[in-house]
Amino acid sequence: MAIDTNAPGFRAMVGLGVTGVAAAAAIFTFPDQAYDWVRAVHVIAVISWMAGMLYLPRLFIYHCNAPKGSQQSETFKVMERRLLRVIINPAMIVTWVLGLWLAWHGDLWFEGWFVVKFVAVILLSACHGYFGGAVRRFGNDENTRSQSHWRIINEVPTILMIIIVIMVVVRPL
Repeated sequence: MAIDTNAPGFRAMVGLGVTGVAAAAAIFTFPDQAYDWVRAVHVIAVISWMAGMLYLPRLFIYHCNAPKGSQQSETFKVMERRLLRVIINPAMIVTWVLGLWLAWHGDLWFEGWFVVKFVAVILLSACHGYFGGAVRRFGNDENTRSQSHWRIINEVPTILMIIIVIMVVVRPL
């Protein structure tokens, strides 16, 4: 079976690989500065993940209006699938891998603020999984949710992001 090097999934995997190699190189080449570099890439991945998590439900809202089988519906299917596979999934993976390394390196596991943040990230990951299922249902023309549902669900990642940022920046606990 030939590998389609133009496929979005292939490009996403190459991007993940390059990011992983670059992070590993930074850790081993600049061990004194590795934490800051890993943290910077972690923040970039979080921003990418959140951008996708905030945009995908908006696509679902618009997709609800598109008649099944229409050109508009097919376009939304491609947009949703690519957003999930090329941006959101890789960004989540990088966020988790580097975030766990940062937590381990910083010995943060029992800090109150970190525990709250960690729970919020787990909930954000569950939301990500829910969105992934929705992409499959929309792709199969099996969506049963209304625009109102997606408008409400669109706020969940925002609320979780606010909690995460407050925990990391303010560290109230």
